[in-house]
Amino acid sequence: KSAAEKYSATSPDTVLAKVKEALKKDGKIIGSWILMTPEKFSKHGLDYEVYKGGLTKVAEGSQKQLSFVADSTTGTIIELSEQ
Repeated sequence: KSAAEKYSATSPDTVLAKVKEALKKDGKIIGSWILMTPEKFSKHGLDYEVYKGGLTKVAEGSQKQLSFVADSTTGTIIELSEQ
């Protein structure tokens, strides 16, 4: 792969699948969404291009709403918060 291809954004659907895979270990995911356009995001002095999204999962008998920020290149979760 060229350098441009190596660091280009991954599709939002692929990133969402990676996030769901990472978070399904401790509960069943019953709904999810992701914004289709990457946006700029800064954390701890580092700049990223990210996708933002959310999901609903059932864990320990109750539903939890989670929102996430994931790197648009790797799909790595940068930030995760419970709503």
